Amino acid sequence: MTTLQKGDKSPEFSGVDQDGNKHALADYKGKKLVVFFYPKADTPGCTAEACDLRDNYERFQANNYALLGVSADSAKAQTKFRNKFSFPFPLLADEDKSVINAFGVWGPKKFMGRIFDGIHRTTFVINEEGIIDEVISDVKTKEHASQILK
Repeated sequence: MTTLQKGDKSPEFSGVDQDGNKHALADYKGKKLVVFFYPKADTPGCTAEACDLRDNYERFQANNYALLGVSADSAKAQTKFRNKFSFPFPLLADEDKSVINAFGVWGPKKFMGRIFDGIHRTTFVINEEGIIDEVISDVKTKEHASQILK
């Protein structure tokens, strides 16, 4: 699990989205940034989470938030996921796990009695100055927007 906490400076990161566009922390200075890490594109929990954020996207925009989804999926998988569900926000294809590791969300997980390494579903809310305002590790996929926009 991540060691990052509220009040910490966000890790400097840069990654490439589904269209090959580069995104870095510096690009979002002056905006609040929601970076949500999810295990795998187009799986039930990840779809529910991303669709809830999509359905509340106007509320995020009205409150000066930008959203960035991140998983270790390929750009092709992220493109399919985005197009299938019409997501208005970029999805980073972090295949080398540089962003995932910078935020410390990769590690052992247990599923059906099996232990394996994977992404811990975690969301970071970063303020306009690049400071972490919130770390949400208990993500409720169907109501994630309301966890962020309290």
